[in-house]
Amino acid sequence: MSMRFLKKYFITGLLIWVPLVITVWVLGVLVATLEGFVPNFLSAESLFGIDIPGFRFVLVIVVVLLTGVFTANLLGRTLVEQWEKIVGRIPLVRSIYNSVKQVSDTVLAPNGQAFRQAVLIQYPRHGSWTIAFMTGTPSGEVAEHLQGDYVSVYIPTTPNPTSGFFLMMPRSDVIDLRISVDAALKYVVSMGVVAPPATTAAAAPPSVPPSVPPGVIPTAPGVRRPGNDGPAGPAQ
Repeated sequence: MSMRFLKKYFITGLLIWVPLVITVWVLGVLVATLEGFVPNFLSAESLFGIDIPGFRFVLVIVVVLLTGVFTANLLGRTLVEQWEKIVGRIPLVRSIYNSVKQVSDTVLAPNGQAFRQAVLIQYPRHGSWTIAFMTGTPSGEVAEHLQGDYVSVYIPTTPNPTSGFFLMMPRSDVIDLRISVDAALKYVVSMGVVAPPATTAAAAPPSVPPSVPPGVIPTAPGVRRPGNDGPAGPAQ
């Protein structure tokens, strides 16, 4: 067997294993990170005397869900507000906590507009296009210095979309895309290899010639149909 066929089969095998291995590795890192927040006295060994794989991960998910249920009422929101006031009095912790909270509230809010729309913009120069994600509109003092309708966009880098650039651009320079955010993100991460599905515009309804009166069915020359009053015109 020649080297060309060996290389072909080796690359084919990589295409099968690389996505699977990376997926398992990412999930493993996520589970290990979440389990690291659980203290040892809440582990399965301390509570039940046996090792239960994934027990700490499930415990973290349950705690997060219960926290959301608890803070959905008036008592929970009041306690959270008091906690934020206490954290806001600690100099170093205050700056970190407030920054992270503002970002999380903007990105994770169910009614927020951050990362809900993929757009097409010209960057880094005129004539070069890239995909970005809408993050909102400028506000506060920044909006006072901008004349016109501006939007805020985030331009992810390739192949790591967690880093990127933040721009405020005129709304007229931004083109909305009909593809989903997931499809646009795959397009960016794959460096343009995994193209988003093409979207076709809905077919326009056939237009009726303006010379045809309302209620009259248009026909070919020389043909008379029911509902058309008057004799048929001569064939052209």
